[in-house]
Amino acid sequence: MFLMNYVFKPLAYVSLPVIVLRQIMDIAPPPIRYYIRLGLYLSTMSVCSIWGIICSLTLPLIGQRYNVNYVVARTFHALIKRVIDVKFVIEGEHHLYSTHPAVLVCNHQSMLDVGMLGVAFPKRAVIMAKKELQWVPLLGQFLSLNGAIFVDRGNNAKAVRSLTAAGETMKARDVSLWLFAEGTRSLREYPDMLPFKKGAFHIAVRSGVPIIPIVVENYWRLYRQGVFEPGTIKIKVLPPIETKNLSADDVTELSISVREMMVKTLREISVPVPPSAYPQDKQPSTAPSPPTLQQQQEADPLSAIPPVSAEPGDATPSSRAESRASTNFSEPSSPALSRRGESENGVETEEDEGMVLVGRPNP
Repeated sequence: MFLMNYVFKPLAYVSLPVIVLRQIMDIAPPPIRYYIRLGLYLSTMSVCSIWGIICSLTLPLIGQRYNVNYVVARTFHALIKRVIDVKFVIEGEHHLYSTHPAVLVCNHQSMLDVGMLGVAFPKRAVIMAKKELQWVPLLGQFLSLNGAIFVDRGNNAKAVRSLTAAGETMKARDVSLWLFAEGTRSLREYPDMLPFKKGAFHIAVRSGVPIIPIVVENYWRLYRQGVFEPGTIKIKVLPPIETKNLSADDVTELSISVREMMVKTLREISVPVPPSAYPQDKQPSTAPSPPTLQQQQEADPLSAIPPVSAEPGDATPSSRAESRASTNFSEPSSPALSRRGESENGVETEEDEGMVLVGRPNP
């Protein structure tokens, strides 16, 4: 009788509307399907938020505080793949557990990424959140209970200290840290990513922990403003990238190389789009690869002769300065963290914007 009144009846009341709406989606035009599927997605998220509160109160009692996000995310994905027929599949999942702790860097397209976390978010991992959220009713308590790491963006000095403290906290708790390196949502018709914020890379380098890139397929074909269709979305986890021998001077080069690697993977796993979908300045490169040294020498034997260079002692201060400016590691270590607007990738107080997780559908 207890099960009938408190388990089966509530499930029946919830399941019936879902079944009816799924039947309507099969025959409804795309705009109607969009709103029905979006409503079901948000309703499922609301149900899981209640489940998240229950988990955040109970799991710490049995020593599983840092697995709250894992349990809630897995539950959410298990529901949405049945309710709205959107499923995420992952390749390279073993890389998530090949090293620990680590900084997990992922691309961010829309609020649909919350479902992606149900497949890619590993055990003993937490998110980074603005310190202000710590005092938001319910949300702040939930984040605190599941072990979120809070950072202070009050000013540049505090931001620098917060990034250092975040890395130390991550290592002390033996948890991995999940960030969206673009700092905001980036959903578009063609597979690409925004320039990366450097916060995740500063944390990894300062802490000496690996970076694990996670790439989610471009799902414009399934979800965007006015379109929400069923389908399968691919996720690929790349091998860990070590940072033990790197310094703050290497952060810029590291962030660029990781982004290039992730963009390449994104285009490999995404459904191809016609060149016309790309803006003029974002056209995929079709230029042939540069010739090798052997090919150059076969074409022009004189190219094997090294050019005459100036004696080391003849180098002028200006030429040394120009040479230094041309290197990839020209960014000073600590001043780079304290200057604002130094590059389009950002360094300063915007670095913790990798915390962005959900939002309204992109136009």
